[in-house]
Amino acid sequence: MFKKTLCALSLGLAVTAALAWPDKPVTLVVPFPPGGSTDLIARAISAKLGEKIGGTVIVDNKAGATGTIGAAQVARSAPDGYNLLVSSLGPLVIAPHLMKTQYDALKDLDPITVVVQAPNVLVVPIASPLKNMADVMAYLKANPGKMSFATSGAGSSDHLTAELFWQQTGTSGLHVPYKGGGPVMTDLLGNQVMSSFMNINTAMPQIKGGKLRPLVITSAKRSPLLPDVPTLEESGVKGANVYSWQGVVAPHGVPAELRGKLQAAIVEIMNEPATKAKMLDLGFEMVLNTPDEFAKFQAAEYARWGKLISERKITAN
Repeated sequence: MFKKTLCALSLGLAVTAALAWPDKPVTLVVPFPPGGSTDLIARAISAKLGEKIGGTVIVDNKAGATGTIGAAQVARSAPDGYNLLVSSLGPLVIAPHLMKTQYDALKDLDPITVVVQAPNVLVVPIASPLKNMADVMAYLKANPGKMSFATSGAGSSDHLTAELFWQQTGTSGLHVPYKGGGPVMTDLLGNQVMSSFMNINTAMPQIKGGKLRPLVITSAKRSPLLPDVPTLEESGVKGANVYSWQGVVAPHGVPAELRGKLQAAIVEIMNEPATKAKMLDLGFEMVLNTPDEFAKFQAAEYARWGKLISERKITAN
């Protein structure tokens, strides 16, 4: 009888807490510095999320260790819906294969939704003699290991895209890792490196400005921003479709009803005409899947990149 009373009391308290949510600020933790794509998505959500849920929403940038510090902080948080992680694929499906993280990406964080995705674009300086994919393939075959591919760091999404490209084409290039995307752009524009698989929203301003030439895109179909740029599939490279993506997750144990409420609110926010138009103009594609769909997607991405990292013997150093 005593145990039944305790169980009933605990259930009553949980229901009361759920009904009261939110009665304090909800924090969106971004595991990267301000100004990047993930931060941009978090701030687009936070601008309207408070109105949707009837509370206050703040963004907290907790950068460090390729995003794993912020991810670990949220994973350790109470599963009460007050601390959420807005993350790219790095901390959720790549970093766990490259370093010892303080969380299990598939068990300690529960999915809410993948908000957006964006393909990468293989770009070269406008003065480059490489005009198209045929030129790239000819150069790679004639000069194994000599065509430089700049990336924002070892184990980064752009690095893994290059590794996948080399694997699927049976070629090899020269990996030139930098500490972040800024130095990559500087040296690419300065003709210090030959190419980079750059995120489309990072590359577009320089493409529009006539300083970078896009050769191929990693999406399943052509981008409306670059309708004349072929996909890898069109260029004969199979199995190399790649998207960078940003999603929202919660500490494991947040009630499914609450995650569903958050997912529905985020879908409404991102589908507002002005927000959607801005995202599409930046090169993002809306995803806005359900928690269950996100869970299956994350598991598939986790396996895909883990396999490539193992096969290519990729390290974070």
